[in-house]
Amino acid sequence: MKTGFKRATVPLALLMLTTLTAAGCGDGDSGAGSKKVTVWMYPVIMDPKANAAYWDGIEKGFEAAEKGVDLTVEQLPWENRDQKLATAFGSGKGPDVVLLGPDQIPQYQANGALQPVDRAIEDAKSAFRPAALEAMTQDGKVYAAPIYHTVTSTLYNKKLLEKAGIAEPPATWDAIRAAAPKLKQAGATTLDYSASNEASLNMSFYPLLWQAGGKVFDDSGKKAAFNSTEGVEALTFLVDLYKGGSVPKSAMTNANLFTDQALGKQQVAMGFTNTPADAVLAEQAWGKGNVIVGPALTGPRKQVCFGMPGGLGINAKSRNVAGAEKFIAYMVQPAQIESMGKAGGFFSPRTDVTVPNDSTYAKEYQQALDHTYPGEPNPAARQLMALLSPEIQAALTGKKSPKAALDAAAEEADDLLARQR
Repeated sequence: MKTGFKRATVPLALLMLTTLTAAGCGDGDSGAGSKKVTVWMYPVIMDPKANAAYWDGIEKGFEAAEKGVDLTVEQLPWENRDQKLATAFGSGKGPDVVLLGPDQIPQYQANGALQPVDRAIEDAKSAFRPAALEAMTQDGKVYAAPIYHTVTSTLYNKKLLEKAGIAEPPATWDAIRAAAPKLKQAGATTLDYSASNEASLNMSFYPLLWQAGGKVFDDSGKKAAFNSTEGVEALTFLVDLYKGGSVPKSAMTNANLFTDQALGKQQVAMGFTNTPADAVLAEQAWGKGNVIVGPALTGPRKQVCFGMPGGLGINAKSRNVAGAEKFIAYMVQPAQIESMGKAGGFFSPRTDVTVPNDSTYAKEYQQALDHTYPGEPNPAARQLMALLSPEIQAALTGKKSPKAALDAAAEEADDLLARQR
């Protein structure tokens, strides 16, 4: 076996060379009749050594199971991921298989860059969580096979709650409103939030929108829907907390971070889009006895949290589709789902596989998984976030009312969506 794995710490010059080399992997050795399969992977396992060891083991395991197939896993950085992939796809090159998130699929599917993976997952399809498959589906076909699932949920600082005389962690909007004055009197803010333009709205405003019963896009996907009555209700909830001093002022510069931010510094009592990794950091910062992971936050109409699958898609111009499908079929087997989850701290996208997890909070996050929503896939989803985030800031700072802010963002969003092909 000739491994193509590159650690994330390689020098920049070598990384550039690696990227240029990988961009041509759809040609040459991967040509018709080739037994080679090239995969573009990203550092989904945080520890570089563990990441390297895991994918090396996958290469060996797959090649042992599929004699004569030469698997190469190329490790690329997260930075500029879409730009590099779009360039590779646009030039008719790129990997045979690539890791994708739900928000990437609409764009690449619309451009004809992806091939459905339904055939590769045929034997496992009924075992996947319906929400995981739905997130990877476009026009009735699955374009990425889920191999792991992320989840977020509420995270509470027990010490701050007790100081304010709050025995039950606030798990609903009404409970948060009720807890706010008590926490303020105790010298703490209530709800952590990330309002920076760099913050993903999937990890900030959108869960509140969904909890209120709202949507980002209308059913056609061609118009914005976040300025609905439900959207205004969600933003008003947030703005009222911010104006009342119950969302920390540092929210304006926070980009979905825990460390060195208000929640990590024990200045705010709870977060509502926190990952299992955040809970580990909280233990280190607050002490294990002060950490509570609760259920997905419940709004006026829904209990929902953000969480999405990561999956493997096939390059429509791959010259070894059969090999690519074999690799995907291998990766969705229970043994690989379990090993992927254990190595990366993920949860299972399959209902018949439970990832062993010795974390104190595994049970809570597993329960939250039933309430995850992966967002609303749309080719313009990321561009729309860039339009909406500044308007949310304008509402928080009092420059605009929640309705005026959302209406202004919707007008720009509709113009953007009208220009989409």
